Amino acid sequence: MDVNKITLLGRIVNDPVVKKTKTGKDLTSCSIATNLIWKSAKGSNTTKEVEFHNLIFWGSIASIAGKYLKKADRVYIEGRLRTRKWEDKNKVMHYKTEVIVSELVMLGGKKAEQTARELAVEEIIVEEQ
Repeated sequence: MDVNKITLLGRIVNDPVVKKTKTGKDLTSCSIATNLIWKSAKGSNTTKEVEFHNLIFWGSIASIAGKYLKKADRVYIEGRLRTRKWEDKNKVMHYKTEVIVSELVMLGGKKAEQTARELAVEEIIVEEQ
């Protein structure tokens, strides 16, 4: 048995684009950014690597994504990878890898994250008394 599964936790890069296919199915697309941060072997320099992933939502999850997601929202997604290829009019081959999303958990935007931090600090203060 083969497995094609991807799990990502990151921030929405652009407001979702909502479309309908010719057959009337909902389709929403956007991108997500994920970060990898590490220190050099000597521990003096910190390096940050950003990766961008193209997301495709179909059906009911597409409606939800199109209605509630916005730029800078933090999301957790699960899905599968799909790579499309096509040839343009100049006979140049193009490839695009996308994540076909099957699960979506909306974690909120920067404002929701700040509120969560403030609540965590308040809880810590209460515990220390």
